[in-house]
Amino acid sequence: MENLPPERQSKTPGAALRWGVLLGCAALVFAIDQITKAWVTSNLQIGETVAPIPAIADFFAITRSANRGAAFSLLPQAGDVFLVIGLVMIVGILIFYRRMTQGRWLERIALGLLLGGVSGNALDRIRLNYVVDFVHLQIRPFISNVSNLADHAIVIGMGILFVAQWLAGRNTPKQADAESQEEQEPTA
Repeated sequence: MENLPPERQSKTPGAALRWGVLLGCAALVFAIDQITKAWVTSNLQIGETVAPIPAIADFFAITRSANRGAAFSLLPQAGDVFLVIGLVMIVGILIFYRRMTQGRWLERIALGLLLGGVSGNALDRIRLNYVVDFVHLQIRPFISNVSNLADHAIVIGMGILFVAQWLAGRNTPKQADAESQEEQEPTA
C-alpha cells in the first residue's frame, strides 16, 4: 500500500470506511461503557456487591468502586495526571490514525477500542473526579481486581496492537530478504 501524506489520506477512496471503523468501534465501546456505568451508579452504592451469576460468585461479581488512580487503583493522588494522559492519548490516536497507510484493519480496530476506552474513563474523571469500576474478578488468593469495560477495551486494544506489530515484524524480514535477492540477481 502506498504511504500517502495526511492531506491526501482523507480524500482517498475508502477514507470514510477507515474512519468509520475507528469511530464506530470507539462509539460502541464508549456507549456500552457509559451505559453499564450508569446502571451501576444508579443501582449500587460504593462498595456494594451483587453476584449476577451465583454459580461463579467466587470468581466474578459486580462491585461498585470509585477509582481515583490508574489500573488496580495505583497512584490515587494522581487522578488529574491520568486525565491529562487520557486526553493526550485521544489526540494522539486521532493524529496517528490520520497518518496510517491504507489497510491495517487490525490496528484500526485496536485503535477504536483504545479511543473508546480512554474516552469513557476520561469522561468519568471529568464528570465525577474518579472512574467508576465494577467488574470484580477474583482468583483467590492471587487476584482480586475491580475494573470496568473501558479498561477491558484498552487492554484488548493494546493486545491486538502488540499481536499486529509482532505479525508485521515476522513478515518484514521475509520481504527484506526477497528484495535483497532481487537486487543481487543480474539483469540481462
